[in-house]
Amino acid sequence: MTALTPQPSICVYCGSRPGADSAYMQDATGFGTALAREGWRLVYGAGDVGLMGAVARAAQSAGGDTFGVIPSHLMQLEVGKRDLTRFVVTENMHERKKVMFMNSDAIVVLPGGAGSLDEFFEVLTWAQLGLHAKPILLLDTRGYWGPLTTLVDHVIAQGFADASLRDFITRVDTPETAISTLRAKLLVTG
Repeated sequence: MTALTPQPSICVYCGSRPGADSAYMQDATGFGTALAREGWRLVYGAGDVGLMGAVARAAQSAGGDTFGVIPSHLMQLEVGKRDLTRFVVTENMHERKKVMFMNSDAIVVLPGGAGSLDEFFEVLTWAQLGLHAKPILLLDTRGYWGPLTTLVDHVIAQGFADASLRDFITRVDTPETAISTLRAKLLVTG
């Protein structure tokens, strides 16, 4: 558990596409709205497409603080969302991930593809190595992350990680559960 400043910053990793199930966009919108209602800052990849765009627009619509970080080579592809509270352009993906991580108190991973998996495994590895103690949540919309957690269990069963690896990951089913879990893990009252 971590004690925080009054306004926690939550890093969201998620898809730059909407996905095949409308529930993904609904949960992205719900989570962005919920973050803003808590008075928490959204830290994300600064895109205005897919789940990224949905979570940011929802946070903005609810009056939330938004911090977006995008590498220059993705400005067109991900439609860099310049109307955020804070908009940072980096030289590359490594810088983007570093700035997002350093400016957050917790990580929430919504459904996404290879980029979201890359981001998730990086912060999971850092937690395993003792480099941080930030909560890592998987927003498991309609069981999206079930195969991922099965893979983590397989890695443990095959002797490539201790069972403690599982303890760094918390699966939640809804945006509301994500918020209540973050409140508990970050010792936030309200």
